Amino acid sequence: MDKKHAAELITKVRETSPLVHNITNTVVTNFTANGLLAAGASPIMAYAREEAADMARIAGAVVLNIGTLTKETVEAMLLAGKAANELNTPVILDPVGAGATPYRTSTARRILKEVDVQYLRGNAAEIANVAGKTWSIKGVDSIEGDGNREALARKAAKMFGCVVIVTGEIDTISDGNTSIRLGNGHPILTKVTGTGCLLSSLLGAFAAIEPDPMLAAYGVLAFYGVASEKAAHLVGNRPGDFQIELLNQLSLLSSKEIEEGIQLIPN
Repeated sequence: MDKKHAAELITKVRETSPLVHNITNTVVTNFTANGLLAAGASPIMAYAREEAADMARIAGAVVLNIGTLTKETVEAMLLAGKAANELNTPVILDPVGAGATPYRTSTARRILKEVDVQYLRGNAAEIANVAGKTWSIKGVDSIEGDGNREALARKAAKMFGCVVIVTGEIDTISDGNTSIRLGNGHPILTKVTGTGCLLSSLLGAFAAIEPDPMLAAYGVLAFYGVASEKAAHLVGNRPGDFQIELLNQLSLLSSKEIEEGIQLIPN
């Protein structure tokens, strides 16, 4: 997978404006919707059980985010995921806070069992806990450890039969056989709530327009990482300004800038 191909995916997102159905958490709804719009996609946030399946059937991708769980939203997620499966529409699961409580962990595992999830994206602690490994977590944030993230991504990908993206200082993508590692991004991303959730929803936009799941994941991580670097360079260590500038860069960043900025890390 060459850098040019990955970098050009954002052009197709902007040209086609795929509809991304998000059942996400209440903390990040506005930021997520604005981020998708900035990138050129079309967001819809539909949580009601009564319409979740219908909305999933007209979407280009479905994003399930367990950040603020209720019994009703879990039911809506299962309905939307199963409806998406009927049409081979890609489903992305973001297991926010998995490992923090048994309910979160069991919910993520239930979705993976009952829905054909194409992408699983989270930090190392979330992915590890869903996969049955011990990795410390505080609230919804991963506590840095000495675990091998590439091995974790490979194991989880084989276990769940999907592409796994473990994000952190180094982002790792694996389908269980091959892996891609990227060094893009900026530490200030951890100072703004919802940046990981937005990445999962943007993955939905890329998955909607690119049938190769490894390439879609590579493309969105490159796009998001380079955008965050440029935003941080422009505004410095000011989280409020960074949030706004990140949205600007998601709208303005060119495929050429992405290609030139990709930082591949050898496996």
